[in-house]
Amino acid sequence: MVKETEHEVLDLLARLKALNKIGVALSAERNGTRLLEMILEEAKRIALADGGTLYTRTEDDRLRFEIMLTDTLNIRSGGTSGIPIALPSLPLYDENGKPNLDKVAVCTAIRGETINIPDAYTSREFEFSGTQAFDKKTGYRSKSFLTVPMKNNEGEVIGVLQLINALDPITREITTFGTAEQELVESLASQAAVALVNQRLLEDQRKLFESFIELIATAIDDKSPYTGGHCRRVPELTMMLADAAAKVTIGPLKDFTMTEEDRYELRVAGWLHDCGKITTPEYVVDKSTKLETIFDRVHLINTRFEVLKRDAEIALLRKQLAAQTRGETVDIKALETQFAQQIATLAEECQFIQKCNMGSEFMVEDDKERVRQIAKRRWVNKNGKITDFLTEDEIYNLTINRGTLTPEERQIINYHIVATINMLEALPYPKYLQRVPEFAGGHHERMDGKGYPKGLIREQMSVQARAMGIADIFEALTARDRPYKKPMSLSQALTILGRMKQDNHIDPDLFDIFIYEKIYLKYAEKFLDPEQIDEVDVTQLPGYKPLVTS
Repeated sequence: MVKETEHEVLDLLARLKALNKIGVALSAERNGTRLLEMILEEAKRIALADGGTLYTRTEDDRLRFEIMLTDTLNIRSGGTSGIPIALPSLPLYDENGKPNLDKVAVCTAIRGETINIPDAYTSREFEFSGTQAFDKKTGYRSKSFLTVPMKNNEGEVIGVLQLINALDPITREITTFGTAEQELVESLASQAAVALVNQRLLEDQRKLFESFIELIATAIDDKSPYTGGHCRRVPELTMMLADAAAKVTIGPLKDFTMTEEDRYELRVAGWLHDCGKITTPEYVVDKSTKLETIFDRVHLINTRFEVLKRDAEIALLRKQLAAQTRGETVDIKALETQFAQQIATLAEECQFIQKCNMGSEFMVEDDKERVRQIAKRRWVNKNGKITDFLTEDEIYNLTINRGTLTPEERQIINYHIVATINMLEALPYPKYLQRVPEFAGGHHERMDGKGYPKGLIREQMSVQARAMGIADIFEALTARDRPYKKPMSLSQALTILGRMKQDNHIDPDLFDIFIYEKIYLKYAEKFLDPEQIDEVDVTQLPGYKPLVTS
């Protein structure tokens, strides 16, 4: 707010100088609500008015009350006051399309002209019944009105500035708005309109930008049924953790703070943290089993088992037929028992292969060896050629150690972060978004430098990037839409997260805040299924340490 002494305000030259300073201040204000409030307060001050109202014009041709101020009655409503204005907006036209010119504010908006009324009670052109009812209720006397249009650069009225009761600078008695005050307020209204248009343009651009990044994130989530919602949930969890870190007053992060611009920058980075996945092939992202390509090749192996069962039955029948042909006595019961054992073994092996195909957190070496032994079975393929039961590629996929991806496929997945960084670093950011690539590009790094793609250590990363790393991991652990695992309970996920702290994978200080501030529970109540939210004894978690308060 621009401040001058009362003596300076009384001087017209001083008020002209103040007007210039006001223009600068209006241009610098970025908050829309505070801008509207500043416009009215400065207009009221520079014109020595007791009160005033600021209206903005809506898209459906109405004047919406934004701010109402009256010093004598100590009224401050709308704006940053937190007190809503309980008055309906003023329609510019009636139901027949006729302009409501009996309302002074509406008339100013429609005609685009200033209206200066010495005394509302003697006015015959405008209807002031509402004003008079207000005066009767409060004991106030609404007399002089100065109503000024706010026009954009195309001459369109975007708002109306209305001042009430000009005050004599010496006696403080109600008087009329003079020519000098009117010209000052008109000049202020012009500057204010420019500032308001510029801010709305910035807000529109910001909304467009936010909608665009959310569109990208939604497209990435929709690209695969197995990651739906990931790009939406990670930003929320990141903000929960970062906000909590910014509020702590003790511990290693007590000096970490975030402004509103910092928060916006981090939120944008959160929405864009996986934008590089738009380059990742669906067959890798959607690989829900180890043998899946266009379809799950385990069905081919199931068919081979059925072929082996058929061949075993044919072999049994041939033995019986050959014995009968030679006139020999055959122990049919023994042959049928042997056949039943063969069928049972094949069925059990088929079930084992299906289990291996599903992927797991860890595949033991004995299971891998059994896959290799089954692979040595011989069968007659569709070309009549006797060959190994499993191909080398099938063995390679079925013995994947963790999850469903081969090392090569995991490299393809991991490349998404490189693509993310390349995409984000190519954008021309305004100053307040310049750290977006660093925040978004660091969520797969580790505190010990063993992460990717840059192998950064903790000291080389911002707190925001480290927070996003924890959010990304915890979301993945508890997600219910992953193809290779069931959604984890809170206790399971926090146990793994605790081990990651011990292994110097995630930031230990942020982990502590994640636990102390119960960020995990706030997130769970919003995003997890009820059956995932089990009891958690945080004192038993790996990496837990008591909170030191002194």
